[in-house]
Amino acid sequence: MSEEKDRLIRGTAMDGKVRAFAVRTTQLVEELRRRHDTYPTATAAMGRTLTAAAMMGSMMKGKEQLTIQVRGDGPIGQIVAVANAGGEVRGYVHNPHVHLPSNSLGKLDVAGVVGTSGFIHVIKDLGLKEPYRGSVPIVSGELGEDFTYYFAVSEQTPSAVGLGVLVDADSSVNVAGGFIIQLLPGLSDAEISAIEQAVGQLPSVTSMLDQGLSLEEMLKRIVPDVHVLDEMEIKFACTCSRERVEKTLISLGESELEQLIEEEETTEVVCDFCREPYVFTRAELKELLEQAKSK
Repeated sequence: MSEEKDRLIRGTAMDGKVRAFAVRTTQLVEELRRRHDTYPTATAAMGRTLTAAAMMGSMMKGKEQLTIQVRGDGPIGQIVAVANAGGEVRGYVHNPHVHLPSNSLGKLDVAGVVGTSGFIHVIKDLGLKEPYRGSVPIVSGELGEDFTYYFAVSEQTPSAVGLGVLVDADSSVNVAGGFIIQLLPGLSDAEISAIEQAVGQLPSVTSMLDQGLSLEEMLKRIVPDVHVLDEMEIKFACTCSRERVEKTLISLGESELEQLIEEEETTEVVCDFCREPYVFTRAELKELLEQAKSK
């Protein structure tokens, strides 16, 4: 696995009429593969979703965050990724232990594990009373095309999305990353055609990263005049804590807690995102029960 730090760059091109994002997520995806013990095809599906989330999170401001839910009809079940404006990303898949034979192109069959029917939901917490929700049907299950479709339909922003995860023979992540090119009003037909042609001729994201191309070089293959405005580090971060888990247990209600106290010597709660276990003894659960009763 490459030791280069995960980072994201944002830039503009064509006199501000194109927004460009590129990201390396190798260490992030490997960290989550290790925590969740995902098999190779599940790693690729989870990694592509995390990569999209990292770039979409960078479009947010301040303390805003977004959640992506990919709910297809494939064996992986639901994929969840959460990202914020500060480059912090976390996620999980419902069934980490799915792996399929390579597809007809000799690549990991992401569409096979995700499914080709279902929905992608994007929930943005903008600090308002109600979060923004956008949903689109899954169009291919390969995810790059699906997020391209999401931007076109849900955000009315024509975009090109490239996502990739390359898994080593030992199942660890060799490289992972992606790009988003967004076309803004004012582009001529010729400029749009040039971008479409460049995207069409582009090698895969993983082959470019594996060959050592920098994020800037990757974007320049699509929009040669790209001007990088800023960059940020991308990292795994989970928000779970014992205090949060206690609140969740209290929210189960008195009867659920009484049942746990009766049936189990100790109760273990594992965080969906980081797999951190939190263990509660009967005595501790009785304390939580008293708090539930006083509510």
